[in-house]
Amino acid sequence: MTKQERSWILYDWANSAYSIAITTAILPLYFKDVIAASLPASLSTAYWGYANAFATLLISLSAPFLGTVADYRGYKKRLFVTFMLLGTLSTASLYFVQPGQWQFCVVIYILSAAGFAGANIFYDSFITDVTQPKNMDWISSLGFGFGYIGSCIPFIISLGLIMKPELIGTDGLQATRLAFLITASWWFIFSLPMMKNVQQNYYVDPEPRPLRNSFKRLKKTLKNIRGHKSIFMFLIAYFFYIDGVATIIKMATVYGSDVGLESSDMLVILLISQFVAFPFAILFGKLAKKFTARTMISFAILLYTFICFYAYFMNSVIDFWVLTMLVMTSQGGIQALSRSFFGKMVPKENSNEFFGFYNIFGKFAAIMGPLLVGVFSQVTGNSRFGILSLVILFAIGFVLFRRVPVPEENPI
Repeated sequence: MTKQERSWILYDWANSAYSIAITTAILPLYFKDVIAASLPASLSTAYWGYANAFATLLISLSAPFLGTVADYRGYKKRLFVTFMLLGTLSTASLYFVQPGQWQFCVVIYILSAAGFAGANIFYDSFITDVTQPKNMDWISSLGFGFGYIGSCIPFIISLGLIMKPELIGTDGLQATRLAFLITASWWFIFSLPMMKNVQQNYYVDPEPRPLRNSFKRLKKTLKNIRGHKSIFMFLIAYFFYIDGVATIIKMATVYGSDVGLESSDMLVILLISQFVAFPFAILFGKLAKKFTARTMISFAILLYTFICFYAYFMNSVIDFWVLTMLVMTSQGGIQALSRSFFGKMVPKENSNEFFGFYNIFGKFAAIMGPLLVGVFSQVTGNSRFGILSLVILFAIGFVLFRRVPVPEENPI
C-alpha cells in the first residue's frame, strides 16, 4: 500500500468522528433532550429532519460547479482544505450552544454539515488519484472500515465524559459540549496526512478565467449526457438508495427517542456497533472481488428495505440492538462500493466534475429522505410512518441500479 493510499484512508479515520458524534449520536440526542426539550417530540424530530435537509441543500447546489473548478491543476487540495476547516471550526463552535437555543444550534449544525459534505466531494474524487481502478473497491472499503474504528476513540472519550462528568469536575451538559471540541480536534489532526501526502495526479491544465470556463465545461458535460449514459443511470439509482441509507444514519437516535428508548442505551449500542461495522466493511470489499460490487450493493439495498420494516415495529432496547447490528453489516459496504463503482466509471482527468454530480445526487437525495420522515412524522403524529416511508426509496433505487451496466476497468 502506498503512502498516498494510507493517507487517503486515514482521512476516513479522521472525519468519521463527525459522522457518529454529530450526525448520528451525541448532537441529535443533545438537541432532542436539551436544546429543543421544550418542543413536542414529533415536532423536534420534524425540525431536525428539516435541518438535515437544508444543510445538504447548501452544498448540493454548488457541488457540480465546485467539482468542475477542482479539476484544474492545484485547485482540488485548496478546496478540500477550505471545506475541511469550515467543518472542523463549526463543529468546535457547537460548544457555545446553550440549552433552549435550538435555532442557533441548527445554524451551526448546518455550517458544520456543509463543511463535512463539501470536503467529501474532493476527498471522494481523490480516489482516482491515489489508486488504480482494480484496487478501488478494496481501498474504498478499507477507508470506511478504518473510519469506523477511528470514530470510536473520540466517541469513547466523549461518552466516558458524558456518563462520568464528575471525573473532570463538571456536569453532563458541560461534558457533552466538550465532546464537540474533542470531535473537531480529532477530525483536524488526522486530516494532516491527507493534506501533506495526497496529490492531484489527474487534472485539467489551468486556463484564463477558470470560473467562467468551469461553467462552460459543466454545461458541455450536461449537453453530452448521452455520451455518459451509464454514469448518469447509476447516479439516478444512487439518488434513491443512498437517500434511505443517509436518512437512517441521521435519524436513528431521534427515532429511537420517540419510541421510548433511553439515550444512554442508544449511545452504548452505537459505540459497540462501530466495532461490528469495521469487519463487515472490509468483508464487503473482499466479497466484491468474488461476487462483484454490483451484487454486493444489490444485497445491501435489499437488507436496508427489510430494516425499514423492522424499524416500524421496534419498541424495545433489544429491537434497537438488532436494528443497529443489521444496519452496521451493510452501512460501510454500500457506501464504499458505491464510491468505487462510480470511480471506475468516470474519466480520471475530470473526476472532480463527475464526483460533483455524484455528491449532488447523493446530497439532494439526502434532502428528500429527512423531508419524508419529517412530513410523515408531523402529519401522522407517529414517527414510525416516517421510517416506513423510506421503503419507497430503496425499492426504486434497487430497480434502477439493476439496470446499470458494470463499469469497465479503464473508463471513458
